[in-house]
Amino acid sequence: MYPSATPPREVKIGDAAAFAGTTPRAIRHYHQIGLLPEPGRGGDGRRRYGYDDMIRLLWIRKMSEAGISLDDMRAAFDEARDVEDVLGRLEETLAAQEADIKRQRAAVRRLRVVGSPLGLLSPLVTDRLGHLPSGALRPADLDALLVTERIFGPLGAAIQASVFITLATHPALRAEADRLDAADAALDDTVDPHDPRVEELAAQHVAHHEALLRTIEADGLEAAEEELFDIHDDEASGAEEGARMSAFEAVTKMPYGFSPARTRCMELTAQLLAADAPAGG
Repeated sequence: MYPSATPPREVKIGDAAAFAGTTPRAIRHYHQIGLLPEPGRGGDGRRRYGYDDMIRLLWIRKMSEAGISLDDMRAAFDEARDVEDVLGRLEETLAAQEADIKRQRAAVRRLRVVGSPLGLLSPLVTDRLGHLPSGALRPADLDALLVTERIFGPLGAAIQASVFITLATHPALRAEADRLDAADAALDDTVDPHDPRVEELAAQHVAHHEALLRTIEADGLEAAEEELFDIHDDEASGAEEGARMSAFEAVTKMPYGFSPARTRCMELTAQLLAADAPAGG
C-alpha cells in the first residue's frame, strides 16, 4: 500500500537515527571513522540525510546485530577484504562468548549459507529467498526488503518476498517492472501532477500488480504466504513490537526523492487498488 502523505526528501539526524534504530551520537561516530559519508547541511547548518544515507545506516545496524565490527563493516563497504575472512574471524570471537552471542552466531551461519547481504535479513526472509540462484535478486530488491522489515517486521518482509521471487523467475514481469520504474523516474519536478500521463501510469501499475498477483497464485506462492501467517503471525506480532514504528511514522522519517507528479501517481495507484479490492478483504 502506498503512503498518502508526501514523504520528505531529506531528514535531520534525529529522524535518521529514530528510523534506523540508532542514536545521533552513533551516527556522528560513523562519520568520524569514515563508515558513513557526512552529508551536506541545510540552511540552518544541520546535516540532512537522504535515501542512500538511510539505506547505509540500516545495513550498518544489521551488520552490528550480526556482531561484525565497525572496521570490518568499513572494509565490507569498500570491498577491501574477503567476506570469508571477516566471517572467520568473527566466528572465533563468537565461540569465545558463546553464552552471550548465540543470536549472532546464527546470523553468521545464515551469511555463510545464503550470502551477504541477503543473510543479514531475518531468517523468515532468507528462508524464502535462499533457493534463488546467485544474482537473481537485485540490490534494489534487497533494499526494499530491508525497509519493509524495518517497518512491518520479518513476517511483512517474508510476504513481500513473493513479489521478488516472481520477478526473478518471470523475465516478462521483470521487464515490465523495469519499464514502469523508468516511467516513474521520468515523473520529475518538470511534470505537472495532473498531466494525463500520471493517471495512465497509475493504471499500468495496477495492471502489473494484478498480473503479479495472478502469477503468485499460479506459482503456489500465495499458499506459502498463508502458511507463514499460520506459523508465525502470533510470534511475529509481539517479538519486535517495541523495535518497530508505525507506517505513518516511517513515512515521515524515511526520505524519498519523489516529485509531486510521482507522489500523485502512487496515490492514484493506491486508490485504484483499493477500489478493485474485494469488499471486506
